[in-house]
Amino acid sequence: MGTPMIDVAIVGAGPYGLSVAAHALPAGLDARVFGRPMHAWERHMPRGMLLKSDPDASHLADPARRFGLDAFHRHSFGEAVPVERFADYGRWFQARAVGAALEEQEVTSIGLAGGLAGGLGGGLNGIGGGLEGGRFLLTLASGEVVAARAAVLALGFLPFAHRPPALAALPPEVCTHSSDHADLSGFAGRDVTVVGAGQSALESATLLAEAGASVRVLARTDALAWNPAPERRRSALARLRAPRSALGSGWPSVAWSRLPGAVRHLPAAARGHIVRTALGPAGSWWLRERFDGAVTVTLGTRLAACEHRDGVRLELRDATGARTTVVTEHVIAATGYRVDVSRLGLLSEDLRRAVASAGPGPRLSRTFETSVAGLHLVGLAAAPTFGPAMRFVCGSRFAARRVTSGLVSRLRSRTTN
Repeated sequence: MGTPMIDVAIVGAGPYGLSVAAHALPAGLDARVFGRPMHAWERHMPRGMLLKSDPDASHLADPARRFGLDAFHRHSFGEAVPVERFADYGRWFQARAVGAALEEQEVTSIGLAGGLAGGLGGGLNGIGGGLEGGRFLLTLASGEVVAARAAVLALGFLPFAHRPPALAALPPEVCTHSSDHADLSGFAGRDVTVVGAGQSALESATLLAEAGASVRVLARTDALAWNPAPERRRSALARLRAPRSALGSGWPSVAWSRLPGAVRHLPAAARGHIVRTALGPAGSWWLRERFDGAVTVTLGTRLAACEHRDGVRLELRDATGARTTVVTEHVIAATGYRVDVSRLGLLSEDLRRAVASAGPGPRLSRTFETSVAGLHLVGLAAAPTFGPAMRFVCGSRFAARRVTSGLVSRLRSRTTN
């Protein structure tokens, strides 16, 4: 007997994976989701963290809009959602919109049966015989092998955690990424240095201080940025000048949140600029009072070198070239995430090499399909193509709709030809 074939395997059970499944299942696709629901949110974000996105921008996506965050939890204007509550909401969504299609198993590798010859025909343009000729083989941690006509990778942010090269010499016991921590209480009584100036850096530093650590923040910027508190009542002129969107206020944010499909048609240089500069590092308004006075801040400095000897010695350089040294016990790099196709470690080497890139990120079709027919990428991996919305939960509805329409079109073509 051969391995049973399903229509689509969705790898990852975070907001994007669950949203794609919630659209694919009622569309008649034989879909299975692999992963622990909301695992990254529960195990790779510190307890006590609050979502930076507004509750109205934090809905997972089902076609009928029945299972939004507001259906799970009523919220007040300006209220920040605790990460624990959001993880609970994701599991609630899964139970209602995905159900038994979820299998809480880890996928350890993905390859193509018979090699790449049958799977390269129809990528990017949505034409050709990709699904007809190839099938994806997913190996699970249990040893089971699942065959699928298409695969959707919803791997989230964890594969793309970025650490500055200057910290490369430090071993993991003294240097970690902010995504490595779900519980910061173990740093009580220790000296910790957080590198970064965004929400992750500022909130991690605040939670560390509240847990009893001695904390400093190091950042290249000359001044920390803080988002303003939302205004309940705004004049018509203020609304016209800076309309609200899921990504914040202002016409650019409106464009990036509502027109990710248009972003894909921009020149590569323009897309790269948007992804690098839109919604730059800033702390949430509700965090500032807790941060100020609790955390030491050193701005306008760059990491020049580091050494692990009698603690961690960080050599810093300012704009004038002057050098100073900071000695600390532990460094947390809250330095964000950078999409890179080479870091899609689940894919077999030949399959990974076959995914065409546009810069370090993957080149995707309008339905989020890579150059390997039937292989789709959603979430942060799609941000270089579709823009900043893919960095946030609010982009999951657009992605789920586009991916599902592409899969349905391909499979329908396959059965009628």
